[in-house]
Amino acid sequence: MSKLWDKGTPLDALIEGFEIGDDATYDNQLIEPDVLGSLAHAEMLARIGVLSEGELAELRKELREVLRLYRAGEFFMVPGDEDVHTKIENHLTARLGDAGKKIHTARSRNDQVLLDLRLYAKRRILEVEIALLECAAELVRFARQHEWSPMPGYTHMQRAMLSSVGTWAGAFAEMLLDDWTLLETAYELNDYSPLGSAAAYGVPLPIDRAYVAQRLGFSGVANNVLYAANSRGKCEAVTVQVLAQAMLTLSKLAQDVLLFTTAEYGFFKVSDTLVTGSSIMPQKKNVSMMELVRAKAHVVLGYQQQTMGVLVGLPSGYNKDYQETKRPFMDAVDTTLGALAVTERTVSSLAPDEERLLGACTAELFATDRAYELVEAGVPFRDAYRQVGANLQELAPMDPQESLKQRTHQGASGNLRLEVQEAAVHSRLNTARERLLSVEDGWRQLTEEHGGGITGE
Repeated sequence: MSKLWDKGTPLDALIEGFEIGDDATYDNQLIEPDVLGSLAHAEMLARIGVLSEGELAELRKELREVLRLYRAGEFFMVPGDEDVHTKIENHLTARLGDAGKKIHTARSRNDQVLLDLRLYAKRRILEVEIALLECAAELVRFARQHEWSPMPGYTHMQRAMLSSVGTWAGAFAEMLLDDWTLLETAYELNDYSPLGSAAAYGVPLPIDRAYVAQRLGFSGVANNVLYAANSRGKCEAVTVQVLAQAMLTLSKLAQDVLLFTTAEYGFFKVSDTLVTGSSIMPQKKNVSMMELVRAKAHVVLGYQQQTMGVLVGLPSGYNKDYQETKRPFMDAVDTTLGALAVTERTVSSLAPDEERLLGACTAELFATDRAYELVEAGVPFRDAYRQVGANLQELAPMDPQESLKQRTHQGASGNLRLEVQEAAVHSRLNTARERLLSVEDGWRQLTEEHGGGITGE
């Protein structure tokens, strides 16, 4: 295969293999973004006179054919392919001759991969947002269904105060809404086109970067050309950091589910269709998918460190080190999407054991309630605290559901304001779905056949 940088001197096979690594495997996920970028770039080159109308038409037709072949599973990277950019350009040159050779005018593989990764990130972040909000919606539904089911609340792994299943589930829904806010920031950072920065220093041609950005559905242009190059890895690292935050949320939820489904707790049961067994112990029903969610949080944290570690201390401009951020970035997205789907499915199957939950609401859970009864009678809190603490053996249990209803301040078990969470989740879910449809519709329009000429009209 001809290399885009080839100057006639053969590259040592060991060095070539080391430098390519497994990049080709991950570049298969960038074929569609690379085609989209080339379509918009070709239109811009025609607008400034680098391509004729006929050459633009040829390139459009062949790039759409690449996309068709890719979607049919007939165009893909294989070991020995240098990268997605080389693969596609060589294909265009073989089919179109000079028109294919012209497509690289005013761009570098550096800004090409920047563009591909940002287009990839935009779509995948929206997919994560949708999965995350669907999981949050399931948690809110579960909270609503079991809003008044009492359960112990814990601090230091010890029973502390009365809580509810609704409070527990609603807490994780709200945590996921926080993670959605962070995902929005990651999306915004990726929503500026770097194409036209070339190898970090622009080109001596009157290219129209804003036109390309608009055609690809970006909010604008990553302005400074050196900044655009230096952002390689930064946008990916921020995205992985946000994914790590979502995985931290899921890991806490997974740990709770694992504890609360043990025989010792018995607060929840999980559908038999989700659990696995043991090869030696006939009675075992293992909630092992939650163990993997818990473990995969550590994996994504590792991807975060891996991505950021590559970037530390790199000088300005392109450095080959950046190649090592692609794998952890893409793998973090896939891992998080999988964990969100599994968590949503698990929550949808959870069934509280009301008898075990009530049985766990023992008298000591109400010690603080008794202290506040004295406070309401005029006793200073510190004195009430000591009086109850000195007579713990005399505590009697209270009616758990009546006690829950007394907690009426905002966000407490008697006033969870689940309708606020429901509205927030569904509004954001609709927005994310509409935005993903809009992104995909814009890309579809770019790849559709039309009779437009150089002006793109």
